[in-house]
Amino acid sequence: MAHVADLLSPADLQKIGNLQVFARQVVEGFCSGLHRSPHKGFSVEFKQHRQYVPGDEIRHIDWRVFGRSDRFYIREYEEETNLRATLLLDLSGSMGYGRGPVSKYQYATRLAASLAYLMLQQQDSVGLVTFDTKIRKYIPPRSRVSHLNVLIDELQRSVPGGETELGDVFHDLVPKLHRRGLLVVISDCFGDVPKLLKALAHFRHAHHEILIFQIWDRDELEFPFKNWTQFDCLEQNGVKHLLDPALLREAYLANLDKFRDDLTLGCRRHKVDLVPFVTDQPYAEALAAYLSRRMKRG
Repeated sequence: MAHVADLLSPADLQKIGNLQVFARQVVEGFCSGLHRSPHKGFSVEFKQHRQYVPGDEIRHIDWRVFGRSDRFYIREYEEETNLRATLLLDLSGSMGYGRGPVSKYQYATRLAASLAYLMLQQQDSVGLVTFDTKIRKYIPPRSRVSHLNVLIDELQRSVPGGETELGDVFHDLVPKLHRRGLLVVISDCFGDVPKLLKALAHFRHAHHEILIFQIWDRDELEFPFKNWTQFDCLEQNGVKHLLDPALLREAYLANLDKFRDDLTLGCRRHKVDLVPFVTDQPYAEALAAYLSRRMKRG
């Protein structure tokens, strides 16, 4: 059975161990925890009575008060609940790229393992979805500490390859996520931006909070190639091009800027956190810095 130490070193765990992952919007769950819930009526802290109005659920009526007063009153509660989080991990071929110590996918799996570790430590529920052209694996959220080994085992066994279109996959995923919660997308987000933004809007319509960790290799941001280079299409096996990078660089960087601007503006419009990570940044330090900022913003 896999273990957290297979992906996360003790030094990295120490860097993130004192952090917490908070939901900024209301969430749904079963047990008391760190996050505000949309529900009133089945929690631990009674807030107040208020008079019944048409449309209120009958099950929330306090029948003892009715017996004493012959009037209908509703019991209201302030509830805190556990977070229900799902990690959405991109297995497309482009995630396999990397000329440094780790590929984008290896970096992404460590981010996913770190988040799963943190959330399970704070008694939240964590699930995992891996996908390329379609959903490859769906592990529903669980809050048992032993669930971490299940998630890490899947992260270790998964291999990137093939094409993907995030927008199509995410539309297919919406019906599987029955309760609102936090969706953490870990991907390079390559693909059709309008399609992706429509899918994110679909998630938001279902009241999910969305966080995107966009994974980059430094080569993709700077295009440092000087000499004639063979470029392999990682999402279409066997497609190779021997090219002079000088002829491509200007157009590539212009397209990159447009892609990043369109995605950034679209995510801002849909109130989606878009957080870039570059694989030459130590993942534990980058994650700790982001979570610290998130906790301060509240």
